[in-house]
Amino acid sequence: MDTGGQERSDRGIEYGGQERSDRGIEYGGQERSDPAIEAYLEEFDEYLALERGRSEHTRRAYLGDLRSLFDFLAERRPGAGLTALTLPVLRSWLAAQATAGAARSTLARRTSAVKTFTAWALGRGLLTEDAATRLQVPKARRTLPAVLRQDQARDAMEAAKSGAEQGDPLALRDRLIVEMLYATGIRVSELCGLDVDDVDTTRRLLRVLGKGNKQRTVPYGEPAHAALTAWLTEGRPALATAGSGAALLLGARGGRLDPRQARTVVHQTMSAVAGAPDIGPHGLRHSAATHLLEGGADLRVVQELLGHSTLATTQLYTHVTVARLRAVHDQAHPRA
Repeated sequence: MDTGGQERSDRGIEYGGQERSDRGIEYGGQERSDPAIEAYLEEFDEYLALERGRSEHTRRAYLGDLRSLFDFLAERRPGAGLTALTLPVLRSWLAAQATAGAARSTLARRTSAVKTFTAWALGRGLLTEDAATRLQVPKARRTLPAVLRQDQARDAMEAAKSGAEQGDPLALRDRLIVEMLYATGIRVSELCGLDVDDVDTTRRLLRVLGKGNKQRTVPYGEPAHAALTAWLTEGRPALATAGSGAALLLGARGGRLDPRQARTVVHQTMSAVAGAPDIGPHGLRHSAATHLLEGGADLRVVQELLGHSTLATTQLYTHVTVARLRAVHDQAHPRA
């Protein structure tokens, strides 16, 4: 996978110039000093990947959170093991994170990481009591990302198309990134994870592997199909190498495109649209959902397209424009 100048090997994921095997992920370029804790974390990482089906992104975040916790514990009780994870210690750690300015969403994730870890440790017989069960998960303040107006979305697609007119392979890829994210509303990680065989060009469908390894089918329209065809016939062959494998989207060196690079592409495209907010891939996902709902799409259909496990998550996207609310009210209410 192309990650900004470094290739990730097939046998592991590279971080900070070092490699680890598929059995675990290394964070920060170094191992913590306590080999017992590291061994537990490596086992926990395997559990997250193999039994819980958690993504690399989630695993990296959880293990980073846990290493922060064990650093905190080591500073206060050098040599302490897992049994030192008492409720006061966990609360003190979270309080220190909050004092340092951690957002509610970050605190919520760190609490979830600890709860998942201690439950696993209890099941493995490493703990006799799970103190984290009494730890309350801070409610994250759910904020809406900026959303494009439909005319701004159209201008963004035109900007990406214009940039690809000369046939440059990277420009053709960038056009496809922007078009497909907006056309389908899929996550950037899902887009970058697509293989060529995941695309049904005849029926214009994507086979998407979402969170929790749940598979869904997502349609895309004619503009995205045109961008895809140009990429597959002109762009991808120019970048593909022996190590490209089946990856649909490629980096400049032929490896699978990294989501961070895709985010950069979206931000650069948005900068060319006058008056448009500086959104990333999630903003395009949010815009796609909003425009579907404004066009009259059923909420449950949008839920399926986005890959949300609950309808409540999709309802976050239902902030339709005041103009549409007014139009529906005027049409439907007897006293309008």
